[in-house]
Amino acid sequence: MTRVLLLGSGAREHGIARALCHSGASVSCFASNLNPGIMALAAGFELGELNAPQAVVDFATRHRAELAVIGPEAPLAAGVADALRAAGIATVGPDRELARIETSKAFARDLLVRHGIPGCPRYRTFDALEGVTDWLAELGDGYVVKYDGLAGGKGVKVAGDHLHSHAEALDYCRELAASGGRFVVEEKLIGEEFSLMSFCDGETLRHMPAVQDHKRALEGDCGPNTGGMGSYSDTSHSLAFLDDEDICTAHAINEAAAAALHTECGAPYRGFLYGGFIATSDGPKLIEYNARLGDPEALNVLEILQSDF
Repeated sequence: MTRVLLLGSGAREHGIARALCHSGASVSCFASNLNPGIMALAAGFELGELNAPQAVVDFATRHRAELAVIGPEAPLAAGVADALRAAGIATVGPDRELARIETSKAFARDLLVRHGIPGCPRYRTFDALEGVTDWLAELGDGYVVKYDGLAGGKGVKVAGDHLHSHAEALDYCRELAASGGRFVVEEKLIGEEFSLMSFCDGETLRHMPAVQDHKRALEGDCGPNTGGMGSYSDTSHSLAFLDDEDICTAHAINEAAAAALHTECGAPYRGFLYGGFIATSDGPKLIEYNARLGDPEALNVLEILQSDF
């Protein structure tokens, strides 16, 4: 029986715990909040600081963990995966440098461009207001403003949904610049969004079924963006608005991105690679990358996993 450290306390982590237990693992969970579902499955459960690498390593050592699975993104940004691997514990989750695919929107966009990976909209990166007005004028009414770092799904504002004029866009850019934050202003893509996640062992990718999640809070999608209000998938492992070519394109982009990360960072990508795509009239384009399983999309795919986790 493999002893596994699970990091995190949300619905996603409950789904991971169920999949691990179904595979015969003994799970010990280090969490920031209580989760009765995980607690009912776990051999050990402790509250602590998820973003403190040494605290996580100490917990893993006490529970003699042979494998660690990192649920949320913040511990990846804090270097928890690096610390666990340095302690000799096999870890599902990329090192901090590789996790920049999620923690920096600009890095992800630049990576695609540098390696000729398709699916990238027109974009520019700023850390001040200089040049923003001219770039917005070039984009017209179709633009998106993204905070460069982690924001729990709340750092992206889209023209027509959250921003209704260039003046409002400039106000948001000014707010980001004043807080010392870099930001990306990019072309708005039109189409249906979907998530395509892949298991990565450092050499090979195994792709999960396509899922669509819905991020806006409140009835009628009239609230702010969240990390995800709900998601759905289909028995076909695809979605009604996608064809086989769309799925193949998304697979190819994920594979190319993992290879590009290995080339640039000098280390293999081991963990989950989550491509947030949009199916446009010109084929799938990439909205963003995440370096972990989607929450709630993980629940759609892990419940139908037939092999061991």
